[in-house]
Amino acid sequence: MAADKTDPLARYNSKRDFAKTAEPAGKVAKGKGHRFIVQKHDATRLHWDFRLEIDGVLKSWAVTRGPSLDPDEKRLAVRTEDHPLSYADFEGVIPKGEYGGGTVMLWDDGTWAPIKGKSEKDLEKGHLHFTLDGERMRGEWLLIRLKPRGREKNENWLLRKIDDQYAGATDALVETGLTSVKTGRTMQEIAEGKKAPSKPSSRRTPGSQAAGASARDPGVRRGDGKGKNPAFRKPQLATLVDTVPAGNQWLHEVKYDGYRALLSLGDKGPRIYTRTGLDWTDRFPGIAEAAASLPGPALIDGEIVALKDGKPDFSSLQEALSNGGEGLVMFAFDLIEADGEDLAGLPQLARKERLRALLAGADARIQFSEHVLGSGEKLFETMCREGYEGVVSKRADAPYRGTRTKAWLKTKCIRRQEFVILGWLPSSAKGRGFRSLLLGLNGPDGLVYAGKVGTGFSTDTLHALRERLDSIAADKPAAAVPKAEARGAHWVKPKLVAEIAFAEFTAENVVRHASFIGLREDKKVKDVVAERPAKLPESPVSAVKISSRERVIFPGDDLTKGDLADYYLATAPITLPWLANRPISLVRCPQGRARQCFFQKHDAGSFGEHVHHVDIREKDGSVEPYLYLGDVDGILACVQMGTIEFHGWGSLVADVEKPDRLVFDLDPDEGLGFEDVKKAAADIKEHLAELGLTSWPLLSGGKGVHVVVPLTPEAEWPAAKSFCERFSRALAEAEPERFTANLKKASRKGRIFIDYLRNQRGSTAVLPYVARAREGAPVAAPVTWSELRDIDSPRHFSIRDSAELLARATGRALRGWGLADQVLPDV
Repeated sequence: MAADKTDPLARYNSKRDFAKTAEPAGKVAKGKGHRFIVQKHDATRLHWDFRLEIDGVLKSWAVTRGPSLDPDEKRLAVRTEDHPLSYADFEGVIPKGEYGGGTVMLWDDGTWAPIKGKSEKDLEKGHLHFTLDGERMRGEWLLIRLKPRGREKNENWLLRKIDDQYAGATDALVETGLTSVKTGRTMQEIAEGKKAPSKPSSRRTPGSQAAGASARDPGVRRGDGKGKNPAFRKPQLATLVDTVPAGNQWLHEVKYDGYRALLSLGDKGPRIYTRTGLDWTDRFPGIAEAAASLPGPALIDGEIVALKDGKPDFSSLQEALSNGGEGLVMFAFDLIEADGEDLAGLPQLARKERLRALLAGADARIQFSEHVLGSGEKLFETMCREGYEGVVSKRADAPYRGTRTKAWLKTKCIRRQEFVILGWLPSSAKGRGFRSLLLGLNGPDGLVYAGKVGTGFSTDTLHALRERLDSIAADKPAAAVPKAEARGAHWVKPKLVAEIAFAEFTAENVVRHASFIGLREDKKVKDVVAERPAKLPESPVSAVKISSRERVIFPGDDLTKGDLADYYLATAPITLPWLANRPISLVRCPQGRARQCFFQKHDAGSFGEHVHHVDIREKDGSVEPYLYLGDVDGILACVQMGTIEFHGWGSLVADVEKPDRLVFDLDPDEGLGFEDVKKAAADIKEHLAELGLTSWPLLSGGKGVHVVVPLTPEAEWPAAKSFCERFSRALAEAEPERFTANLKKASRKGRIFIDYLRNQRGSTAVLPYVARAREGAPVAAPVTWSELRDIDSPRHFSIRDSAELLARATGRALRGWGLADQVLPDV
């Protein structure tokens, strides 16, 4: 769309009557830089106006379906007239009958920049490759102009996300970005003219760092940082092994070449602790600055690194620390505490998903450590080929323990570990600080000699290290050193720890082909011992033995008890984040699904040590032991006892009185098809969105769809039930021909029953990835709203689809599914 070069805003002004609309009059102004905004605009049809600051105006495109994080999704972006820079702060209602009449929300705000080697002038050539740093849209994007067809008057472009760490699900942004980044209001609140809250809204846009969701959005409940900083806790340590463990029970991360750190967030500001508990906040000022915008209180575990050519480099980290600690990145891989809740007992994968949500849209200096489920050997080969240190493998169902365990395993591409510096040998070369360092390790009776290292030193390192060695000079060695090695040596007090790469230990227990990496100021001398990789234990993944594996429990489908056990074993990593530590009821079918099945919610003591119970007070004052599980052994112990289905409370055992999710179960009358259910679910999603609540669809594996609304556990059950009942009855009253909120069967004829009764104390709903005791062995499966449109049955997935379900759960499409930090609205 060619602009008027004399007045680029002439077209903008000609379309508007500023006596009737509150939009700002068009004046070219000097900008402050490369600002970008997106305005959600409910005019003739809903669309998102994408605007880039260029040449003193906002170049504008109308994106009909909104920006997509899916690199395979190209969204049509129709070029519109240039807008004034002052329009970037406009939010409100354009009067009906005026140009663009409808509600306008400031949906995103930030800065943009052409990628290196490109320019904003490329826009005139019909393409623009750029990065965004906004509240919601982040990373690399591309605009491409389409060739006009026929008599097209519009200038059509395509907006596409480039595949990077911020890529995500197809409609993640538009489905979760429900509130204004300026005022925290929903579209409905803006339309009704409600004032912006005096403080940030309690509704948070969910998502993940990779999904590009907001951390700085005032409409997002991010926590205000108030609350006591969590105290330092001993970090969990990994056991060195010789091979990467196999199986889907393990998740695998890159082993970062840096300093282990615990980040504590709270009212005292960010505090950064080393693995031994030293407060190094001042040593990492950039990380502390980046952490200041994160919600607290929280305790995050991770590794601080310096990147060189895109990869962690320990030498660069040492250099950065000596120059003030700037330019560093923290890769966060665990969340131990959040909002006063101790998360250590949760499964590893559940903690990581909570961490992913907490880091949504965080400063780029704090990044979420991605992982893969299974395929660890493939990742290890790739990391070694690319020059990384190795891989850390973690049991997906394991709790966090502040000690060295075999639930965390590390596999290194090359041998590397810490050594104590015992002394140094002088160099014959003029000006060289020393020839080599003499190394030691702690043995059963104290320090022992472990060889020497003479390579890996830069000139600056040689001189800097020589100064430190001279300052701790000693008269004799701290360990017995062979005479041949000790000849001419200068000894030092055993105070410095060095990271050394080497080929192997010789038969004499000294290093061979050693190379200096850097000093380790975060490691204590007394903790430096020889690391010998252990053989990977060949123990079973589960301690539970399944008997009668051949018994058919799904007659007609030829699926056995063993098949069901294998399904739950394979999918435990993705099931446990939803199932673990939640009061549950079991559907037990000891003779198979076609025979008598029954519910069980209390612990009768017959399940064994892997199934736990929590005492919950009933309405009559009595206390009953309710079942709950913590790991895959618990799941399989229940399967061994004839369990097929697991139904969970909407709250966790840590606080059973406060729900962490709502479920609207859409139960259709016999005469209705699945298309009716899907349409109803989509409409309910929109009604919830009007209230600022994000929801996700769950195929029930039965007759309908569950609309799942995650909550921060703040309100108690009576408030949750009241909200759900009022919401459901309002829908039924508005569309009585489609919906009923009446439990009676007679009221359901030709309608969909909105079962809100699942949202009360003691009620349960089927959990994600749980098998159903129905024909075909279907499972309750999470899907996205865009996927739901093309699915033809609530039983789309079965226990035969474990591999596909695993791939989906850890893939881009379902990233962030069911995660949101949002509370019940005031309605």
